[in-house]
Amino acid sequence: MKNRIEAIRKTRGIRQEEFAKALGVSRQTISSLENGRYNPSILLAYRIARYFEMSIEEVFVFEEEDTQ
Repeated sequence: MKNRIEAIRKTRGIRQEEFAKALGVSRQTISSLENGRYNPSILLAYRIARYFEMSIEEVFVFEEEDTQ
């Protein structure tokens, strides 16, 4: 799953540390999310979207896997 966290965060002038503190996670978690190394729980995804006052779909891009 891809996301737009870094782009949204930077556009709004929010530092990783500030964002992490607001969400109750580590800065390393934010870095991992932004680099696509970590997919958040549905609860964390909801909190991220709510923090940005956006829908989950506006922040996260779901790409279906080809199962064939």
